[in-house]
Amino acid sequence: MASRPEVARKLLLFWMDAMMVLIGVLTLSSMVALAVTKVLSPQQAIFGTLCVWGVVAFIPPILRAAYDDRPRPTLLLILSGLLALGTLVMIPRGLATPTWEVVGAVWLSGLAIYVRWRVSVAFGVLVFALTVAASVLISGQSLISAALTEAVNVVVVPLAMWLWLWLWRVIREAHESKEAKARLAVAEERLRFARDLHDLLGHSLSVIALKSELSAKLATKDRERAAGEMGQVRELAEAALTEVEAAVEGYRALDLQLELDRVRAVLEAAGTRCTFQVSADDLPEATRTLLAWVVREGATNVLKHSTAGRCDITVGGGVLEMRNNGVRTPRRSQGDGSGLRGLAERLTSAGGSFSATFVGSDEFLLRAEVPV
Repeated sequence: MASRPEVARKLLLFWMDAMMVLIGVLTLSSMVALAVTKVLSPQQAIFGTLCVWGVVAFIPPILRAAYDDRPRPTLLLILSGLLALGTLVMIPRGLATPTWEVVGAVWLSGLAIYVRWRVSVAFGVLVFALTVAASVLISGQSLISAALTEAVNVVVVPLAMWLWLWLWRVIREAHESKEAKARLAVAEERLRFARDLHDLLGHSLSVIALKSELSAKLATKDRERAAGEMGQVRELAEAALTEVEAAVEGYRALDLQLELDRVRAVLEAAGTRCTFQVSADDLPEATRTLLAWVVREGATNVLKHSTAGRCDITVGGGVLEMRNNGVRTPRRSQGDGSGLRGLAERLTSAGGSFSATFVGSDEFLLRAEVPV
């Protein structure tokens, strides 16, 4: 399933594509009517239709280049500008139509998203002047009517295009910031664990290395002292192993409240609003540890498999429920992922139960029950 920024991009471009199609359809119907009433010759009607269609056909790739951060489509802008200028030749004498009047503003909207605002204003004045002059001198519109109509066109249409592009970029940057915050939170946790291991083992391994080197030198000179040094090396290695086992066991023996606090920090950094209802003070330590593992694995799944805007966790009587929205794809069963499968095995072996199901339109419910 596409991410939210991608969905927003498709919606914005679809809306603008629909506007271009509408202009093309109005142009065709207008030109057919003018040809039937002999206001324009068939050749003029065909030429005018092709000019307008050329402009509206070039606008979608011009816009997509801006949305995808591709290089400026200079050739397309020049060609569409020439076609927009060609529509002025087809203005019916004595009869104004609403189709061709907006073509210049449509071309200007494509230009405005690539150039500085001063350049956009300069071209806007040029488009305004040419269109108003053609409306007054050729089609016979009044100056005030033509000026008001074209003033609205050259301001509103380019501004709308620029605002849509700005909105898309804001959405994309917000999504990228959310992902960066989530990665940073995970990286900080890994760094903390690495730092703990370094603090535990750094000193012990340095002493072991020095004493091993000393023992190697004494092996041919003083075997008794070398044996003593190696005994100390063995004791240091055993002590270091004990410290590592204690650290890993402490890492595995999670504290439920501490894990809830960490999960809240990580998820909210990723843009997910968290609500907790926890009543677990009277639970045994082993039960709290198992539920802490459920919270950790559930939060990992939220980050990896959803674009959640909300995550609700309730704990009471040895039962934990974790519900989040924004699920990208339905999970068929609790065995779909190795993390959930391992968690189910851990809880089952402890006499509990575990389920992870897709509910509603985009929600995922993780439920664990641990004996108390």
